[in-house]
Amino acid sequence: MNEAFVSFLPLILIFVIFYFLLIRPQQKKMKEHKEMINKIKRGDDIVTAGGVFAKVSRVIDENKIEAQISSNVKIIISRPTITSVINNSTESNNK
Repeated sequence: MNEAFVSFLPLILIFVIFYFLLIRPQQKKMKEHKEMINKIKRGDDIVTAGGVFAKVSRVIDENKIEAQISSNVKIIISRPTITSVINNSTESNNK
């Protein structure tokens, strides 16, 4: 019985190392991204996964937003494709 545990010990240690180095940080990053997406509001400047810079003009529902990429040009974007939110309104208030 003891020999069986000793033979599985390296496998258990590898799993623990993978958990703390790969799985746990990825879960934390996904949670932060989901929180960022849920906080998007009208007027926020965003960047999509495709590299498109836009300003949120309307939040349609939990999966879609309408964003303006140029004057008189609006597109509908899927929320999960948003990679970052750039809030110029908070930066201008600090100056």
